This record gives sequence, C-alpha cells and structure tokens, in this order.
Amino acid sequence: MYFIGIDIAKYKHDCFIATETGEVVRNTFTFHNDRFGFQQLLSVIQDLDPTQIKRIGFEATSHYTENLKHFLAQAGHDFMELNPVLTAKFRSATTLRRSKTDKMDAQLIAQYLMSVPYKPYPIPYYHISALKSLTRLRASLVRQRSHYLVQITNLMDAIFPEFKPFFNHSFTVTALYLIENYATPTKISNMNAKSYELLRRLSHGRFTCAKFLQLKSLASRTVGNVTPVLELELASVLRLYRAVEEEVVRLENEIKAIMAQHKIPTASIHGIGILSAATIVAEYGDFNRFETPAQMLAYAGLEPSINQSGTAQSPGHMVKRGSSQLRYVLLNVSMYLLIHNPVYYAFYQKKRNEGKSHRIALSHVAKKLVRMIFKLEKEHLQFDISQVR
Repeated sequence: MYFIGIDIAKYKHDCFIATETGEVVRNTFTFHNDRFGFQQLLSVIQDLDPTQIKRIGFEATSHYTENLKHFLAQAGHDFMELNPVLTAKFRSATTLRRSKTDKMDAQLIAQYLMSVPYKPYPIPYYHISALKSLTRLRASLVRQRSHYLVQITNLMDAIFPEFKPFFNHSFTVTALYLIENYATPTKISNMNAKSYELLRRLSHGRFTCAKFLQLKSLASRTVGNVTPVLELELASVLRLYRAVEEEVVRLENEIKAIMAQHKIPTASIHGIGILSAATIVAEYGDFNRFETPAQMLAYAGLEPSINQSGTAQSPGHMVKRGSSQLRYVLLNVSMYLLIHNPVYYAFYQKKRNEGKSHRIALSHVAKKLVRMIFKLEKEHLQFDISQVR
C-alpha cells in the first residue's frame, strides 16, 4: 500500500510517497500547479506497483486544491482531504522540533494518512459545487453591501443627521431613493407636489403627506453640514452600493434557478428559505459521508466541548469549528423556525424555562434542526410538520 502525501501551495506542490511500513518510495519532490506539473505527478503515480492500493491525501486549503482534485478525479484516483487543524496537532504530537517546511509537511501528511481511517473525498455533484461557489460569493457581497450601508449612514450623519432616525434607522426603498435623487437637506426641503406623488407611489402609499411635510420641515432646520466633498463621497458610495446590490440579485436568481432543478429535502422545511437551504446543502456537500447527526453537528461546529478530569466534569462551550457560514445560517434560520413550527417553539421555550439564555436555547433548536436535516437528506424525504417531535 502506498501513502502519497501532498503539501499544497499557490504555485507549486510537494509530494512524498511511502509504504505502510514506512519505507520511502519517492522522497519529496516538487511539481508545479499547472498541467505539466499535474502530468508529472500522474506519471509518478502510474509508475508505482499497479497491484498496490494508493492512498492520496492533502490538506484542505481553500481554492488552491480545486484544480488538483478535478485532475485526480478525471484520472480515476480518489483522495482524502485532511483538516489542517488535525495535521497540526499530529505534528505537535510526533515532534518537539519547531522546523516546518513544505517538504517536511508532505512527509508529515503521508505519515498522518497511515494513522487514520482512509475516507476518500466524495466528488460533489455539479449543482452542489456550483451552489457552494455561488452562496459563498453572495455572502461575501452581502457583507460588502452592509459595509457600504454603514458608510452611507456615516455620511448622512454629517449631511442630514435627522434623516435616518426619521426612517426608524433603516434604509427603506423610499429612503434610498431620496438620498440618491435629492441627497442634500436643501434639495429635500424644496421638494414639491410632484416629488411627493413619486414618493407615495414608490412606498405604495405608506409615505403619507404628513410624513412628507415633516421631512421637509426637518430638512429646512437641520444642523447638518453639506460640503462638495461629502456630496462626492455620498454619490460614490451609493454607486458602489447599487453595483453590489445588482450582483447580489443576479447571484440569488442563479441560486434559485439551480435549486428549482433539484428536489432538495432541506428546502421543504417550513421556515427555511431557498437561499438558506442552498447554503446549508452547499456547505454540507455529500450527505452520504455523514453516518450520524453528531457528525453533522461537529462539521457545523455546533457540538459542545467536554471538559473532564478525574471525578470533575463540566459542560463546555460550543466548539465553533467547521464552517462558520454554515453555523451562521443554521442559527439564523432557527429563529424563523420558532415562527413557523410550534414544535420548535415549544422546544425553545422548554430550554428557556430550564434557565438557558436565548442564545443557548437557540443553539439547541439549531441542533434539533440538523437532526431533522440528517433524516430528510439520508432518507430522501420531504418535510412533514406532523412528523416533528
């Protein structure tokens, strides 16, 4: 049996090959992160004894492994992605030396492969891989959009500080329209009946005449200070905000289109929107690699740590490892489950009555949700509220 450890880097990778007895078959060599380098690796693997099992492993290092994974899969080789935290622990347990190089890491990965059960990485379906890329990009853009909203708030606090409190500290469609089309207090105070009619239609009648007159009055006596530089900054940030918002909408439409093509059990749960379901499915990937709900909880970082020594034992905090985006979405949708599902709400209240804080009780709801997702996905079932216990 051959153990092939590969240390991944941006422009090149290092590879080390040994047998299960520790015999070095091929000392560490470097191959480039391109077609020629991948062919070089494949030639080395093909020169090995074809009757022997080959186990390939490398650390999960974001997008740097994607091309290599695709190449190995096309060549008919399976592989195992390793958690960098575990390989770091393995290094600490096997040596006290502080030396660390790419060549040494490749050897370490091969040794680590020998010490753990080999679990080949499942090749994801196209739609799962696409959803993962799209949902992560969307999440990044949503954070960026929020950043621009904060900048708009800061600028408006200088230009027209009474503006955002007037709109209950939120940027509604009407509020953003006013900022984009009028921007300064002087222009807002000079709005006419035609302006009001546009605002009324835009807000579907919620922006009343009384509000219109009140806003004009606030604008006429504001303590804000308008300068050409502030106006320029505001216009620039607004353009960036709108550009990011358009991209978010475009990505959301693509995600929804992919989800519509597949009957995904998680999406059938009441209280989970399409975008949240897409994120959950994309982050978990192939549900067949999880044998128990506990493994899914651990993957999301929702499992509690355990602190025990002798006769003393205390419950630990949530470990918060694994996918932070998955954990965020699970906790977020748990709030909506309390609205749409009385069983989950009763479970939440039970935890609250036990003295647990809102956040802790909500984490228990998220764990209950993960167990539900496990059952639905593993058995290919659609959600039935009457079956929830």
